[in-house]
Amino acid sequence: MRLAVISQGIERSRLQISGRHFRQSSNLAPYKHTNSSENSLLGICARLADGTEVAPESRQRAGFAIPESPYEDDYGKPMNAALLAKSDDGPAVAPISPLCELGAYEELWLQKGATFKSIADKFAADPTAVPSDFVSPSVARGRAREVVRHLSKAGGSRFGVRIHHAGNYPQKLRDARYPIEMLYFQGTWELTETRSVAVVGSRDATEEGKRRAGRIARELVAKGFTVVSGLANGIDTAAHTAAIEAGGRTIAVIGTPIGVSYPKENKDLQRRIATDHLLISQVPVLRYANQHVPQNKLFFPARNVTMSALTEATVIVEASDTSGTLTQARAALQQGRKLFILDSCFARNDISWPANYETKGAIRIKEPSDIWKALGAYGPLSKD
Repeated sequence: MRLAVISQGIERSRLQISGRHFRQSSNLAPYKHTNSSENSLLGICARLADGTEVAPESRQRAGFAIPESPYEDDYGKPMNAALLAKSDDGPAVAPISPLCELGAYEELWLQKGATFKSIADKFAADPTAVPSDFVSPSVARGRAREVVRHLSKAGGSRFGVRIHHAGNYPQKLRDARYPIEMLYFQGTWELTETRSVAVVGSRDATEEGKRRAGRIARELVAKGFTVVSGLANGIDTAAHTAAIEAGGRTIAVIGTPIGVSYPKENKDLQRRIATDHLLISQVPVLRYANQHVPQNKLFFPARNVTMSALTEATVIVEASDTSGTLTQARAALQQGRKLFILDSCFARNDISWPANYETKGAIRIKEPSDIWKALGAYGPLSKD
């Protein structure tokens, strides 16, 4: 039987909007090849050419690899499709489509009472499930088209997705209390495979705090680490900017959809990170668009949990007792990550959280060498 497919799964795992369908971009950064299972393709969510859906229960749960063949996309246009290969470190999965899973994930978020916890609980009850197991294919495709239209209007038409059980989804993200099933991204996904440290802190940072964040970022670059932060004002901006200026790598994990720039003054920085580095969002596009600002603010602390899981350590430069940064501090300790707190935080008499977290296992940093000792990273430091 001849199959018509909804979208293309490509080794580079990036999607490009072209008219009304996805196609492979010809000007993407080279993919870092390892082995065939590690480079498992995102695959397809197929339906018969006459429109008959392939039932979820008919999807194979065994590893396979099918050579590229000429199929049609969801709009009848010719394209090459590739199927998902079995992963070495998890259950074998079915042929799935980034577009179908994207739409299904978005639909789950539109259901009444949906939260990160409720969605995580749903998947915890079925560890082999993917979003499309809970949503009909027709609804998933419809939601996916809405997302594509929305992001295209917002200027975010080139993006990729990472789905649990498919492609290079980082298993370290499962350490989060409520693991994320799907992530949007722009840029070079392979940066998630590098050693990385988060540098975070207050939006209303002092000049000295921003200087310290910049120094730490440069030190991390000199040691070969990727600098991760949240693209907020203050400490985050200082860390991203210093890493880029030092010729290093940076990842931004944002609290908005990829088509939204927040804060607005970081629009150019966000675009540069999305183009030359890596921008990640776990925020559902349609839910975000359909609710008001107070509700959407809850996505910011949630992204801190994912940021912690993505990295091997978090450095807090400065923060108040009520800062959202402390969400990441709690997550780091819960996930078994190292939590570093600069000594300058302990010197403040208006906050109590540094001493509290030190008793829970956080490491007090008096000199950059304290970080390198804890991480097992040695060698020459950068010049401040």
